[in-house]
Amino acid sequence: MHEKTRVAIGLGANLARPADTIRNAWRSLGRNGLQDLRLSSLYETHPLGCVPGTPSFVNAAGTAWWDGDAAGLLALCQRVEREFGRPSRHDSREARPIDLDILLWGEECIGGPDLIVPHPRLSERLFVLVPLAELASDWRVPGTGTDVAGLRDALLREDGTGNWGGILPERETGAH
Repeated sequence: MHEKTRVAIGLGANLARPADTIRNAWRSLGRNGLQDLRLSSLYETHPLGCVPGTPSFVNAAGTAWWDGDAAGLLALCQRVEREFGRPSRHDSREARPIDLDILLWGEECIGGPDLIVPHPRLSERLFVLVPLAELASDWRVPGTGTDVAGLRDALLREDGTGNWGGILPERETGAH
């Protein structure tokens, strides 16, 4: 039996009704083993690094506790992605019904062929850091020497203009 681990998951979607999909996928994760779930506000963001014409995304972050190993959580996230219509093979530059990324696994670093945690691009993605900071601003990110808020603030300073993908808080959150 594994000790419970605090985890952070990034959620994004941009097809059909993305806000509803994110909320429903988060609930599905809870029905399948995540505990003490907290979901950030939802944010509408411009697609970054995607093919031209890709619709805006809705993004959020969630924190929870997981009583299992990282491979088990990855398998659950992938199962929920498929449940909500995401094909097993997909181009990361295209629109998608749902995207679930394990961002943080306690205070640990994980490096393997199928999963790298902290997420390798966490410190480059304000569309992840802003919602995650709502829930866990003081969570120390392994390997960085700082916490989530510190990463967010550094990236905001680096951007200079504040134009970091067009994040806009969604009006109707109802996600907590």
